[in-house]
Amino acid sequence: MSDVIVGTWRLVKGTSTGGDGQELPGPYGGDKAMGRVTFNADGRMMAVLCDGRPSLPDGAAREYNSYCGNYVFDGKQLITKVDASASATRLGSDQVRDVHFEGKLMVLRPPQRPYGDRVEQRTLYWEKISDV
Repeated sequence: MSDVIVGTWRLVKGTSTGGDGQELPGPYGGDKAMGRVTFNADGRMMAVLCDGRPSLPDGAAREYNSYCGNYVFDGKQLITKVDASASATRLGSDQVRDVHFEGKLMVLRPPQRPYGDRVEQRTLYWEKISDV
């Protein structure tokens, strides 16, 4: 089943809603988000994401994230056991993502969780750019 996600994907956009259901600004700059995720057939993955806007509003911090690890994918849920990360809090964790497809886009949705001072439900949209 994991052969569906094997390859390299480009982050197209991110969306976010608050814990109260209100739409929030998209993560990593929304439609300016930059990112790549690669899934190998042997069960190894790596992801790099950042805010792709050339400049940020005053007081805003540039969002950046990267991690890698071994993954399993059952057709609906992706679980990565993180063994290296830009954030020490992810090391050794299981990163869980619900997965579905909208046309040619792979849609990854992590659990709702705190980001800064608010709770968010994020959704990331990925376009396949290579089968390797």
